[in-house]
Amino acid sequence: MITADKRFQFYGRRKGKSLRRHHSALMDELLPQLRVAPDNPLAGVGARRWLEIGFGGGEHLAHQAALHPEVSFIGAEPFVNGVAKLLALVEEANLANVKIHDHDARPLLEALPAACFERIYLLYPDPWPKSRHNKRRFVSPETIAHIHRVLQSDGLFLFASDIDDYVAWTRAHVAEHGGFAEEGEPSVAYENWIETRYEAKARREGRGSSYLRLRRI
Repeated sequence: MITADKRFQFYGRRKGKSLRRHHSALMDELLPQLRVAPDNPLAGVGARRWLEIGFGGGEHLAHQAALHPEVSFIGAEPFVNGVAKLLALVEEANLANVKIHDHDARPLLEALPAACFERIYLLYPDPWPKSRHNKRRFVSPETIAHIHRVLQSDGLFLFASDIDDYVAWTRAHVAEHGGFAEEGEPSVAYENWIETRYEAKARREGRGSSYLRLRRI
């Protein structure tokens, strides 16, 4: 099963405000149709696949899914309210190429077969800025190893953050792994980019963003 794993300590909120009635109905009715199968994460997923880890409110994932109907998307997000927002976007745009893992992404990464994704996004993950909390960050030697394993040869790991320390942290872990080459200009947003709510918040607070393009080698 990939829905829970006692080896992983999850930090952060699972749920915020009470869901609106329609969002609650989507969680009950639509989510079971889109939920990743626990014993076969790629069941019902096409040959071309992109993964977004921690999709927040789902605006970026839904935008990319609409632009690329030929690609199957899996989104991983444990925050109930974010999952409900993505479901509403899927319903509104009638997206037929989205699957959802509504739990911690780390057990999902472990369960996935090798070389199954063309692209993996990790956008504005929780920075856990206090040094005593750095170990809670999603980027770790273990997750970088799994991201490398599940990416296809020449696939892309796309990491964006407005926290310079987390960008440096990610570069250091990637360099230690040795299986990626950074390319492109990190101050330039990705192709077909849509500003997320987290990026908008960073800009309001005077912070710029870095967009790392890490090619699997």
